[in-house]
Amino acid sequence: MKRCALKANAIFPALLIFTFLFTAPRTAFSQATWQQIPIPPLPAFKPAQPKRIQLSNGMVIFLQEDHELPLIQGSARIRGGKAQESAEKTGLATIFGEVWRTGGTKDQTGDQLDDYLEARAAKVETGGGPDSTSISLNCLKADFDDVFKVFVDLMRNPEFRGDKLDLAQKQAYDAISRRNDEIGEIAERESTKLAYGPNNPYAREAEYATVAAITRDDLFDWHKKYVEPNNIILGIDGDFDPAAMESKLRAAFESWPKGPELPKPEIKYEPAKPGYYLVKKEDVNQSNIFMVTLGITRNNPDYYAVSVFNEAFGGGFSSRLFNDIRTKRGLAYEVGGGIGANFGHPGIERFVVGTKSQSTVESIEALNHDIDELSKRPITDDEIKHAKDAILNAFIFRLDSPDKILAERMAYELYGYPPDWLDKYQAEIQKVTAADVNRVAAKYVHRNQLAVLVAGNPNDFDKPLSSLGPVTEIDITIPPPPGMKQEESAKATESNDEGKVMAAKVVAALGAEEKLAGVKSLHTELTLTRKTPQGDIPMHVETFIVFPDHLHAAIQTPNGEIDVIAAPDAAFMAVPGQGTRDMPAAQKTETLEQIKRDPIFIAAHWKNSNVFFRAARSEKVGDIDARIVDVTAAGAVLRWFVDPQTGHILKETYMTLGQSGPVQGETDMGDWKSLGGLSIPAVRHNKQNGQDFSTSEYTSLELNPAIDPKVFERPTAP
Repeated sequence: MKRCALKANAIFPALLIFTFLFTAPRTAFSQATWQQIPIPPLPAFKPAQPKRIQLSNGMVIFLQEDHELPLIQGSARIRGGKAQESAEKTGLATIFGEVWRTGGTKDQTGDQLDDYLEARAAKVETGGGPDSTSISLNCLKADFDDVFKVFVDLMRNPEFRGDKLDLAQKQAYDAISRRNDEIGEIAERESTKLAYGPNNPYAREAEYATVAAITRDDLFDWHKKYVEPNNIILGIDGDFDPAAMESKLRAAFESWPKGPELPKPEIKYEPAKPGYYLVKKEDVNQSNIFMVTLGITRNNPDYYAVSVFNEAFGGGFSSRLFNDIRTKRGLAYEVGGGIGANFGHPGIERFVVGTKSQSTVESIEALNHDIDELSKRPITDDEIKHAKDAILNAFIFRLDSPDKILAERMAYELYGYPPDWLDKYQAEIQKVTAADVNRVAAKYVHRNQLAVLVAGNPNDFDKPLSSLGPVTEIDITIPPPPGMKQEESAKATESNDEGKVMAAKVVAALGAEEKLAGVKSLHTELTLTRKTPQGDIPMHVETFIVFPDHLHAAIQTPNGEIDVIAAPDAAFMAVPGQGTRDMPAAQKTETLEQIKRDPIFIAAHWKNSNVFFRAARSEKVGDIDARIVDVTAAGAVLRWFVDPQTGHILKETYMTLGQSGPVQGETDMGDWKSLGGLSIPAVRHNKQNGQDFSTSEYTSLELNPAIDPKVFERPTAP
């Protein structure tokens, strides 16, 4: 009890103070506001600078000590990147950066290097970028000598093994096939093309054909041309003695002969004409709006005023665009932008709004209004003060570690900026006035000079985009792989004798010709297992097909049933929570072609005048010398790989439509069993561009079932 009394007495004075503060008469003290609290100026920020060393062969080295942890990091930036690629081999710098490391050295494979480095908890990595390629290391101080040997060996003696090039190309193909998945990525990519021009190397996209054109010799040639000491900027930071480290680096690199000087690439910038551009993506309920034109470089005298303008107009939660379009109007979940500035090439002037489909045009009009208002309502002193405070308070976080300071200095060296460029940054921002900010706004920001890109579903826009002006539609269809083009060029328009023989064997393997000839419709059930990065997703699928052009698939997904219905006059999908939507024309065509690629359809119509078989060479499928048969079935094109002994189709390839555009499809067929009176491949493993995509396992098959025509009709809204 005594302790409790003491505790109560200790609290009592605090309660008295609390009561006094909230009941006492208002005084000058109580009327003070946070604005009257003096804020001292930011202290001078002088981060420790790395030591610069230049070897006799032109290599530049920076040494940055950091004894906080027993670690050493290093990175080399090598002039030459995406900007130096030829259009025909777009993607070369990225592939080079990948295979440089995975391909290993002359003495060790990439896999062996993995084991060697993992045993030391170390990394040596390579990569490709817009203006340079890079090689880096990260290790414990005690392991530096061992890891540095790998670093130097990989830099000087890469092997670019063919199997790793093949793997990198397949990974690139997969990325190409998926590049239209995300609306934000589409808008970013296509707006970059509008700002720079579609043929500009900073805007070009790798395609199947350009990646396929890259050879192992190209990687060796790139290395020979660009990885020269006078082309390299090397930075080392961490726990080391500078004199000892300099001695090691000189011993490793001083004797490396200097290479020829590289010419600076001539890069053309051809911004699109001002106007409205549309990317149709009908499977989304939002719009991404990008207004773009060419920006500036960071050595432009206007850079500091531009930085303050960007922060005030579109840079953060207190910016003018955010306060108007998101806070006041409630139109956007994302809004902002400004005049972009890069070190080595112009940035992009870009103003962005993300909004729901039903407020697309209203959001464009709001952004137009705020841009026009700049001339009527200039950026104020108060807005400029807030912008400067935000920039200067965040400035220290750009350089809050030695490795960040080192990376900045290496960037200045790469792009030819003075070493003290950042030292004067704070002072130059402080000097910016309202007159400076509004001058650059008037100089660079003109609504009638902007190309306006909208990526979204025009069917749901609040108004037609054309109500704002003429609209140019952008086609984002992915060009097919070159191998598929070759197959299409060999499209069969008549059968050869061997083709007919192989077709007859396939028909016999499936079942009696008389039975197949009478097949008019199918009812099937199967388990479809979809491969995803998160794991396999099994789904039950029930299909009703009436040859040659009616299909209804009911797909039981974890989120409910999806119905896919395709017929000559209409095709649509019913998705839980999203209602019924018409299929895009390309998807409708592909869905109907899937019917004609089915072995049962082809076998049922193999003597029709519009079905052709041309047998050619053989190719190994597993241990079997399979005969290749090019098939054209009522316009659908595919290639069979047939066992000449059994007549079983072992594999088929075809052009199909993936989630992101045309892809090379491949189906491996197995587990032939009797279903519905026919012998069919019950298990089919499907790939797209060489990557596993799904597996289908048929559990039932019914020939010529009675199918109600209403299953192919569009559901009536409740």
